[in-house]
Amino acid sequence: MRIKALVLGVVTTAGIISSQTVQAQHYGQKRHYNSQGRPYYRGPAHITFGAGTGLYNGDLGNSPSDNFFGPAFSAGGLYRLTPHLKIGGEFSYVKLGARDKAVERGLAFTGSNGLGTVFLRFDFLHDESIFAASQADAPTLQIYAQAGAGLLLFNPRSYFGTERPDKTTTYLQPERNDYPALAGVVPVGGGFSVLMTDRLRAGLEANYYITSTDQLDDINVRLGGAGLNKDGFATVMLKLDYALR
Repeated sequence: MRIKALVLGVVTTAGIISSQTVQAQHYGQKRHYNSQGRPYYRGPAHITFGAGTGLYNGDLGNSPSDNFFGPAFSAGGLYRLTPHLKIGGEFSYVKLGARDKAVERGLAFTGSNGLGTVFLRFDFLHDESIFAASQADAPTLQIYAQAGAGLLLFNPRSYFGTERPDKTTTYLQPERNDYPALAGVVPVGGGFSVLMTDRLRAGLEANYYITSTDQLDDINVRLGGAGLNKDGFATVMLKLDYALR
């Protein structure tokens, strides 16, 4: 009987501590209600960091073998709106470059790109931990899709060649005199994350950026302005997501 009482006491104490931890995590936050009337919390806010690479898609082609893969980095934040929907924003840097798919033209480019985006993210898997009085943990695996809009600051440099540029590369006269120039972007993508600790998630994310420019590569006029489609690019990044408290 004493052992049973002791075990019961330990379980009860653990439950109280867990409940107090959940309450402390959401202290001062306003309750919101889902369609079934269950109260949930939108917080805490999350900060995100990413690192990976970019893939160009434009008049010169989109083959991975012709791309000069460069670094891509991002930093941003996320905040919950509903049990499945989050709003986010990011600042990113992407280095792009590629050689021409048409060997006879022999063109190539390299470009530095900075962008700021806002987006909506939909989490597919249920997260019981956000609900009031819940003692559940966040799901170990989360899968999501997202889409948004933003601005791109691009600064390309074109040249004749088939390799990455170096100190001896002679660049062509820019097609326009206002580089770095601004363009609109629409990012569409998704990914997954895995719970590492109670505050840290790590995962993989891929996005494709539809742009409003055909000069992401500084090669449009050189082709007679014949490009029917706007240039675009993709990013693949390893992402870290840290919950603030």
